[in-house]
Formats: sequence, C-alpha cells, structure tokens
Amino acid sequence: MSSSDFWPTNETDADITQPVQQHWTTERVGWDSPSPGWEVDPDEPPSGNFGRVLIAMGIGSLVAVALGVYGSAHDPTGAAISLAGFSTGLHAKAWLASASFALVIVQLLSALAMWGRLPGVRGGGPTSAWLHRWSGRLAVLISLPVAAHCLYALGFQSFDTRVLLHSLLGCFFYGVFVCKMIVLARDDQKPWVLPVIGGLVFSGLTGLWLTSSLWFFSNVGLQL
Repeated sequence: MSSSDFWPTNETDADITQPVQQHWTTERVGWDSPSPGWEVDPDEPPSGNFGRVLIAMGIGSLVAVALGVYGSAHDPTGAAISLAGFSTGLHAKAWLASASFALVIVQLLSALAMWGRLPGVRGGGPTSAWLHRWSGRLAVLISLPVAAHCLYALGFQSFDTRVLLHSLLGCFFYGVFVCKMIVLARDDQKPWVLPVIGGLVFSGLTGLWLTSSLWFFSNVGLQL
C-alpha cells in the first residue's frame, strides 16, 4: 500500500472542508523545520493562537493600570534617586532616559537587520540577534531607575498636557513591554504579532523621551 492511499497527492484531492490545508511536502523548508514528511506547505503561514496574545495584552493592561493607580494614590516625595555625576535627580532621569532611548534605536535597527529590512544590510546573522537582545535588556535595565524616580518622586500628574501624556506613556510602555515578554515565550504566533508589539514598545519609549528628556534639555540645557 502506497502513501498516496493515505495522503492527497495534489491540491485537487484535498478535503476543502478541513480547517488546514492538506498539502504535504517532503522538501526541507528550513533548518528548524520538523522531520521530513510532516512539513506543511512553506507558503502556508502559521495559524497562530490569538487567544494567548489577548491574555498577554490583558496582563500588560493590568500592569499599566496598576502603575497608574499607584502613581495617582502615592504622595510624591519630590526626590528619589541621586546618582554620582549628576547635579539633581531630574538631570539623572533625563540622561538615563536618553541612554535607554538610544539603546532602543539600536534594537530597532538590529531588528530590521535580522528581518532583512535594513537597506544595505543583507542578512543580520547572529551578531544582529545578539545586539538586538542585549540592547533591549540594557534599555529596560537603565529605564528602571527612571521609572522609580517618576513613580516615587513625581507620581502620576496631569497639570498640563505634556505631563499628562508623559504619565500615560510611562504606564503604557511598561504594560506593553510585559505583553511583549509574554508573547516572546511563544513561537506559534502570526508573523505580524511580535513586530507590532515591538513597534508599540518603541513608540512608547519614543513618546516618553520626547515628553521628558527632550523637553528638559530644551528648557534647562545639556549640563549634567
């Protein structure tokens, strides 16, 4: 008995009532493909599990709301961090946020290189993956003292449009970052999910820098 008695030999033999395409190939489609005989059509996109994405979004939303509630209920102290080399906590906050923003730009460029979307760069390779991973980790690590200063010393404020937007973006950034970390733990998502969430992380931190560090440097100057 041949394998054709069990598996469709062409697309016209496939049962169109089935939820997945019944077209199999024994051709290898990549180094991380399953064993021969079980690969689906390489043109078939992964089905994904959007339910897990919704769960990740829900958890991220809870984190964002929790930060906003704490920032609103907490009485600001006016001072939180004092780092050597900086004259005030606000100066430290502005420069650390700028360093974090610079690292996020590196992460964006390395992601584009990894996906072959960076002009002039053909195939990012392991170097781009390493750079992407560690620039993201350092960006978040450097941002933590900034977040602590904002929450503990300043709180969630809304006395003008810029400050309100900055407070909202701060909650949004850490919420969507948590969402991204949860999504990263899964490898069965639609191809667009991670780039979209990563883009939201980048947009959130960009907005934070524009409404804080850039405004601070424009009004106070670049001194430490």
